[in-house]
Amino acid sequence: MEEAAIRNVALVAHVDHGKTTLVDSILRQTGVFGTRAVVDRVLDSTDQERERGITILAKAASVHWRGVKINLVDTPGHADFGGEVERALAMVDGVLLLVDAAEGPLPQTRYVLSKAVAADLPAVVVLNKVDRSDARPAEVLDEIYQLFLDLEVPDHHIEFPVISAVAREGRSREGVRMPAVDSDLAPLLDAVLRTVPAPIGDPEGPLQALVTNLDASEYLGRLAIGRVVRGTLRSDRAVTLVHAKGTAVARRPTQLLAIDGLGRTSAKALAAGDLFVLAGFPEVQIGDTLADPEDPNPLPRLKVDEPVLRMTFGVNTSPLAGKEGRYLTSRHLRDRLTFEVLGNVSIAVENTGSPDVLQVSGRGELQLAVLIESMRRESYELEVSRPEVLTREIGTTRYEPVEEGVVDVPDEHVGTISQALAPRKGTVVDVRAGDAGRSIVRFEAPTRGLLGFRSQLLTATRGTALLHTRHRGWVPWVGELPQRRGGAMMADRQGVATGYALDKLQPRGNLFIGPGETVYEGMVVGESARAGDMVVNVTREKQKSNIRTHASDRAIKLALPRVLTIESAIELIGDDELVEITPSSIRARKRLLRESDRRRSAAGTISGLSV
Repeated sequence: MEEAAIRNVALVAHVDHGKTTLVDSILRQTGVFGTRAVVDRVLDSTDQERERGITILAKAASVHWRGVKINLVDTPGHADFGGEVERALAMVDGVLLLVDAAEGPLPQTRYVLSKAVAADLPAVVVLNKVDRSDARPAEVLDEIYQLFLDLEVPDHHIEFPVISAVAREGRSREGVRMPAVDSDLAPLLDAVLRTVPAPIGDPEGPLQALVTNLDASEYLGRLAIGRVVRGTLRSDRAVTLVHAKGTAVARRPTQLLAIDGLGRTSAKALAAGDLFVLAGFPEVQIGDTLADPEDPNPLPRLKVDEPVLRMTFGVNTSPLAGKEGRYLTSRHLRDRLTFEVLGNVSIAVENTGSPDVLQVSGRGELQLAVLIESMRRESYELEVSRPEVLTREIGTTRYEPVEEGVVDVPDEHVGTISQALAPRKGTVVDVRAGDAGRSIVRFEAPTRGLLGFRSQLLTATRGTALLHTRHRGWVPWVGELPQRRGGAMMADRQGVATGYALDKLQPRGNLFIGPGETVYEGMVVGESARAGDMVVNVTREKQKSNIRTHASDRAIKLALPRVLTIESAIELIGDDELVEITPSSIRARKRLLRESDRRRSAAGTISGLSV
């Protein structure tokens, strides 16, 4: 059988090691961009990806090099989006593993490589950013070899090619050092052709194609995206869609598209090994198989790591509900989360005891925060709880998830990391030198101990720390952890906050609101400097009288309030609190808004009441 002139390769790496930038350079040097002007990180196309500076969704593009079509799949580097990585690896035959030549392998490097090893995919190792002043390519390469050995990579994959590169400038060279003169990415692309095998599926056999992703078109409806594993997918022949439960639907596709550069073009047929985009099956789901109607044999369904965190999503029940959003009801909420599950296999949604509240499970805080932010931008209003970890019972022992983390901090804050981790049951396992004046601290800690750790770390290091974590496994329950140090400052009535009242309150803690903001009873307006909740009146106005003193006439000077983001809010709140999410506002509140209800609940006269 003649070798297919196709290579399917995924770019995998730790966050910020340069995957998307490398794709930009490859597209530019192979003529995909042509003469048109393009933005940087062209595959990071969603608003949140550009704002956060990370890849959230796996995306595909194609280039032609020396007569071979190379399908490139850009994958997320953050472990919270591991489901995207696992789906992307089902579409490819090899990986480009990017590692920063100064930072070396980090937690997500191990995570994404472990997934490639499990799929038995060969790797081309790219030492990126070798032009950094602190680059140490030889040492980093030794660390990569050790990582491959730790992951027990098969012998035939251990002799991987090594490419040194500066992705931002589109330069590369074989080996561990850059040449004195500029070059292009030809050495890298040639290494891909040599190392990544051509697809082995028989184009003449019965059709089998795996659906690994979903998209939608205003004109074509739901689109199935995946790879033809065997046979040939044709636009003018009926195919059978095989669902998870074995049910099958046979019909002719309305349109077949191929990945072409940054876009998609109409195709009459796509043979084994190529990537496809197919319209005409509105019931398609991720993991389904497109098969020959005369031999509808399904492929193994995609399996992804199970969630480790869960939180509740409920209808907004605050006194300010319905003033900003369009989608307010439990039906809207349920439909949106059901749609999310169809396209995101690492999210799970379950019912609770209330029809207005659903339980959502995911890989981590960032993944859940991205989902909440997406819903917020789509004009949904909702209330979410503090995340909690999922546990396992093995025999009579309770187990909980544990994280491996890396913090890049200035040298003077290394002790701060240890002090912050100790009460959270975290342990520092390694400290080494990083950039000039900075250190790399590796640690392990239970997942629930890291809830709120990122914001505390940024505060303690004045925003200079960089934190990355990945799920490492399960450990026996480590015991109770300390709760939030300060209590909540709660409004005692509905109204508008005044500068006079806030001026009196700011010595008692950190405020979340400024003057002129609307508040309601039970809304959390700040964090007290002392333990225990505090009920305050933030709508109090200065009494008008004809008595004047120097002290009473002083100018009011308010510190800037602490602005809550979705991530900081869900980390901050306690078990008896919720975060109210609307298109324009993020507010913390008590589950029970009335003080009398909270007192009765604390006394045990009412229990189990929640929104």
